[in-house]
Amino acid sequence: MEIREKGSEFLKEELYKAQKELKLKDEECERLCKVRAQLEQELEELTASLFEEAHKMVREANMKQATSEKQLKEAWGKIDMLQAEVTALKTLVITSTPASPNRELHPQLLSPTKAGPRKGHSRQKSTSSSLCPVVCPTAGHIPTPDKEGKEVDTTLFAEFQAWRASPTLDKNCPFLERVYREDVGPCLDFTVQELSALVRTAVEDNTLTIEPVASQTLPAVKVPTVECNNTNTCALSGLARTCHHRIRLGDSDSHYYISPSSRARITAVCNFFTYIRYIQQGLVRQDAEPMFWEIMRLRKGMSLAKLGFFPQEA
Repeated sequence: MEIREKGSEFLKEELYKAQKELKLKDEECERLCKVRAQLEQELEELTASLFEEAHKMVREANMKQATSEKQLKEAWGKIDMLQAEVTALKTLVITSTPASPNRELHPQLLSPTKAGPRKGHSRQKSTSSSLCPVVCPTAGHIPTPDKEGKEVDTTLFAEFQAWRASPTLDKNCPFLERVYREDVGPCLDFTVQELSALVRTAVEDNTLTIEPVASQTLPAVKVPTVECNNTNTCALSGLARTCHHRIRLGDSDSHYYISPSSRARITAVCNFFTYIRYIQQGLVRQDAEPMFWEIMRLRKGMSLAKLGFFPQEA
């Protein structure tokens, strides 16, 4: 009996210890569960915060990207405009000769107060300084001839007025379609048709360059039936002529030597396109009549160049 009682007490003590340890473990488990729950909640809140911050950063980045792209587009537009102006001015400089200096090419760009009397050859003076009193035919007034015997063609003036209201370089509009058909096309219609088409495209795109022939030049490419690197043969007409200038189309490294007559025809067309680009860009601030007569003067220059008239080079 004594042994049984001692064994029972021992078992009771062991059971009490086991229950006490189990209770401690339960408490530890409960504490760990609370810690886990707290960590899960904090992790969930942190994840939500991170996602919200990430979305905010993405939105800000998209807004900054859109702003940057807009500014870049505007900057490229300004660069293109400046490059067009530089190219136009470069064309004026390159095509200048002592017989036709650049300051005489577009006197209409000068204000009446600053233009004043100019010296030079009388054939280079603009007729815009002595214009006939022309008004739009749609207003019911009929243009009358001036002292020089000029008289406005009402159809041409009406087409010009319609084009001037919304200037464009689209060759399908009535005004430019007529100029292309009557002046630009014939003036740039050379014997070598393939090169003529390339020249016409370069003139329209404002990417044609005319350079004086240096004493030593790099060899250029060939076109059918014409040696482009022969300074005694015009690459456009194919005729044996002494070539003092050469042309380059766009960014090409190839040069084509041209005769004085071909150069005069090209520069006459370039002068016309330069002026209408100035009008389109709003650089010519004049009434319709002076602008119309300046265009007529440029068209006259194309017609004369097509017929073989050109100033002698110094």
